[in-house]
Amino acid sequence: MNKVERLLDAAGRTYAAEAGIKLKDTPSALYQLLVVSVLMSAPIQASIAAAAAKELIKAGMGTPRKMAEASWQDRVDALGRGHYVRYDESTATALGDGARLILDRYSGDLRKLRDQANGDQAKLRELLREVPRLGPVGVDIFCREAQQVWPGLRPYLDDKTLKGAEAAGLPKDTRKLAGLVREDDLARFAAALVRVGRDRKLAGQLG
Repeated sequence: MNKVERLLDAAGRTYAAEAGIKLKDTPSALYQLLVVSVLMSAPIQASIAAAAAKELIKAGMGTPRKMAEASWQDRVDALGRGHYVRYDESTATALGDGARLILDRYSGDLRKLRDQANGDQAKLRELLREVPRLGPVGVDIFCREAQQVWPGLRPYLDDKTLKGAEAAGLPKDTRKLAGLVREDDLARFAAALVRVGRDRKLAGQLG
């Protein structure tokens, strides 16, 4: 097993997978990834954000329409069950506003947002930033993971992934780095690189 294979084996779990989302190119799965990305835009542990997303989905708020129809208190309660407590009230508001925006502009289907960007990655990021509470960190998370089902985004390896590559002793050139894995493993690879960039112990274990 080479270094890249060890990295994928040890840390190649996407945030969507951590939140229990089976990512597909469908409106509901993409929206659920967006929710995870919004929650991770706050300065909070990724594991807590993933747990909170899982609670929201479990409570039936896995589509923009269901999120918009849920009461503010329902959202707060679900976030609380995921221990997303410091930002629960403002995030509950943002999730409701974001769901309504996606319904109004894209009929609840983020593939329409992608199509509106027309292959322009900067435009895609700009449109995503219009979602309430989705900051630059959250946009990068969404794009890193959406490349699993949106081939036009590949390779999406942002600064955090390149920092992880450096920590792991891998090339910092985006194209060379992307060439180390199959295209359909890029989302997992990006997630693993982000983790190794934050965990010196993990980087040391790769050899």
